[in-house]
Amino acid sequence: MLDIVLVEPEIPNNTGAIARTCAATGARLHLVKPLGFDISDKAVKRAGLDYWWLVDISVYESIDAYFDENGDADLWLTTTKAPRSYEEADLSTPHVTLMFGKETAGLPQWLREKYRDRCIRIPMIAEARSLNLSNAMAVVAYETLRQQGFPGLKETGSMKQETEYHL
Repeated sequence: MLDIVLVEPEIPNNTGAIARTCAATGARLHLVKPLGFDISDKAVKRAGLDYWWLVDISVYESIDAYFDENGDADLWLTTTKAPRSYEEADLSTPHVTLMFGKETAGLPQWLREKYRDRCIRIPMIAEARSLNLSNAMAVVAYETLRQQGFPGLKETGSMKQETEYHL
């Protein structure tokens, strides 16, 4: 199982793209308030998010409320400030939680310090500040799923050869 936690997300399009990735992978989405947008049923329908029903989503009033309900087992924090790359992390355990910070500030320093040994980053050139939040989430989420053997996901596409040809 994969859980994605967004701490105080600000940009609705990023969260929408992340929700779509969660829908496609079966990952659960956790949103920690304050949110920079409305996720009411009316707002979701108006935005045309026809996949929203596939997303297992929970919303929390604060980061403390999130931890009170979920704990911190197998938690990995993604931050550009991390000392190591995500490819160095063992994400193969049956349950992994990936936490991402808000677009303008990332995760709070106190949280990064508390989980210093669980902070991972995506390698990039020194001049680049960061990837888009939804792109970063997809990169690390799919690496996690790859390490887990893509549990519950389709193994083939529609172009799979049904018949082998022998010469």
